[in-house]
Amino acid sequence: MHTPGSKDYDEPDASYLDILKKAEAEGIDIIAFTDHNTVAGYNAMMQEISDLERWEAAGRLRPEEKSRLEEYRRLREKVLVLPGMEVTATFGFHILGIFDPETPVRVLEHVLLRLNVPLEALDIGETEVGATTDVLNVYRVLAEAGALVIAAHSNSSNGVAMFQLDFGGQTKIAYTQDPNLHALEVTDLDSTRKRTTASFFSGSRPQYPRRMHCIQGSDAHRVHGIPGNRQHFGVGERATEVLLSETSFRALKEVFLSQDFARTRPYRRTEEPFDYVGTARKEGPTIVQSFHEQMTRQGGRLHAIMRDVVAFANTNGGTIYVGISANPRAGVRGIDKPDEAIAELRSEIERLVTPPLDVTFNVVHSGGKDIVVISVPKGSDVPYVLEGSNIYLRQEAETSLAMRDEIVSIVARALRQSAAPEAAAA
Repeated sequence: MHTPGSKDYDEPDASYLDILKKAEAEGIDIIAFTDHNTVAGYNAMMQEISDLERWEAAGRLRPEEKSRLEEYRRLREKVLVLPGMEVTATFGFHILGIFDPETPVRVLEHVLLRLNVPLEALDIGETEVGATTDVLNVYRVLAEAGALVIAAHSNSSNGVAMFQLDFGGQTKIAYTQDPNLHALEVTDLDSTRKRTTASFFSGSRPQYPRRMHCIQGSDAHRVHGIPGNRQHFGVGERATEVLLSETSFRALKEVFLSQDFARTRPYRRTEEPFDYVGTARKEGPTIVQSFHEQMTRQGGRLHAIMRDVVAFANTNGGTIYVGISANPRAGVRGIDKPDEAIAELRSEIERLVTPPLDVTFNVVHSGGKDIVVISVPKGSDVPYVLEGSNIYLRQEAETSLAMRDEIVSIVARALRQSAAPEAAAA
């Protein structure tokens, strides 16, 4: 979100306490100040708090200042504020860099200077600051500085994934698949349409094989949004819910570095929680997702799940939903004892799949039932085999045994991957 540190902020007289209070009212746990090409807003808030604490230590606080400091302390116990920036790259693309709150402001300003933001523009918060640097270099510099790197409103204005954008396909692939990019911020995350940005970047397209984490943000330029206006959200009025081990930058970044796509969903404060399993079910089986209503050994259902695990690892990674069929009209069966089911699935994978494969498990709710979600990464040590000899691949919506030519192709890919680090070292 933006603050009065951005020149185009709609409510320049708003205070940083106003922003934190609105975040609390919306039930938000983590916010990031990402002003245009500056960290002046975050710095102003931290400087205000520092001044109040210094005056407190000197016994010089006036009653209204004491009240203000106490409110800052109370709110910062409830809302984690992360420093960040919205960088304007060449051609006007906007890139978010979000940092650990322990990062000194001077380090953040140095990052902006490395990105060719002029020294005289560091505190202005302009959307345009002249010739900065190209998109891929922005990704790299931000990632090297430890940032969580997100393409801002990627499917909308100034976004790297605008479908109407008239530039080469290879450029769009590079801008959305770069390893230094951790997520895409999109404006249609909770859309009921079949074709959404998240479905496009689900890893099911050969040209875009890397599945991308997709999130939504308010891009707030004001504390309170304009009712009914989806172009002018307020603080926390379009947010993403993330399942974290703790409320910290480290835990947040860990989610977006992982291949676990079941830990984020649109945040709905007053409505029913977003059912992303139901949304996936409407899309049906694809090259990156499958559904298994049961996991019994009888009838080979558990073995079918193992085949999918191997196929996803050998292809492009994927998500397996256990406890629900692919038919959106059918009822949800669910898993009665999900912890026991996960233990059995993990044991089977460890016993049957070689080489070892690090998959993650989550339990989510859909249709009032527990569903086990298995997130399978794209394997780094292909080919993966089931029961010592069977190699499976995912082809469109089906899992099948690999043919000879396909096995040769997998082995060749593995050899290229192993040769790349050696070439880089040389």
